[in-house]
Amino acid sequence: MPDDKTVRSTTQWGRRVLEIEARAIEALIPRIDERFTAACRLCLDTAGRVIVTGMGKSGHIGGKIAATLASTGTPAFFVHPGEASHGDLGMITPKDSVIAISHSGETAEIITILPLLKRLGTPLITMTGHCESTLGTAASVVLDTSVTEEACPLNLAPTASTTTALAMGDALAVALLESRGFTAEDFALSHPGGSLGRRLLLKVENLMHTGDEIPRVATTTSLADGLVEMSRKGLGMTAIVTADGRLEGVFTDGDLRRTLDRPIDIHKTTMADVMTRKCKTVHRDQLAAESVHVMETQKITALLVVDDDGTLVGALNVHDLFRAGVM
Repeated sequence: MPDDKTVRSTTQWGRRVLEIEARAIEALIPRIDERFTAACRLCLDTAGRVIVTGMGKSGHIGGKIAATLASTGTPAFFVHPGEASHGDLGMITPKDSVIAISHSGETAEIITILPLLKRLGTPLITMTGHCESTLGTAASVVLDTSVTEEACPLNLAPTASTTTALAMGDALAVALLESRGFTAEDFALSHPGGSLGRRLLLKVENLMHTGDEIPRVATTTSLADGLVEMSRKGLGMTAIVTADGRLEGVFTDGDLRRTLDRPIDIHKTTMADVMTRKCKTVHRDQLAAESVHVMETQKITALLVVDDDGTLVGALNVHDLFRAGVM
């Protein structure tokens, strides 16, 4: 087991790392200037895709930046600079732009492909800690991501410098997102498997029970038979409809409890006598998330789905929404 002195030492080093990296990010704020604006304009004017490249730790940061760009409305992907000079450069076209990440600005694998980028006429944005480096002087736009020190006690391992590159990439991606008018719905389209995608893409019609799965009875049906229908369909309610399928009302588990509080003959009482006439409904083309809102505000656990003329077309309850991950 580590002694107390060792624990204190690790805590101090952990805090020191965060303090150094926080200062490095704060130092980036004044550098969001005309060069940053020029980089954004270059990306916005790109007819193809934004290609991100970097070697080693910068490559890992580049992969994340490319993924963030792609998921926020800027088509992008990562190309490994070492593979680029062995065939992968064919992925880059004159319609693309390139973001090259290199703290030193002298990464050999990236410098090797510079003449080919120039020949293609592909614009180059460089994120570097040395703006006067080979990459810095070759770039169309240079974004300064320099740091006064790395968080590594040897001042060697890329730590603060990779953090600033990542932060600059995030700043670029969000600025482009805003410039493009990228919406939450657009985000959901590129994240269909995420919780936001489920909330913004799933519609009521994707989750509702239809056909024989819908609990429904006529207005003249006895309460006893209505209860059988409720039990058989298992949604905690039944719709009451006219002969032509129009919704007249609903009878829920809550209505049942209230009904049984008074003397009543369940075999002689009809559903029309006990139903709730003005019930909450949704349309099939509404977002499933809207159903969640209705249920929460009305403190109910099930909803009926109707079309424009009031015809019953579906039903869903809170369990359907839970299973779909909307709630």
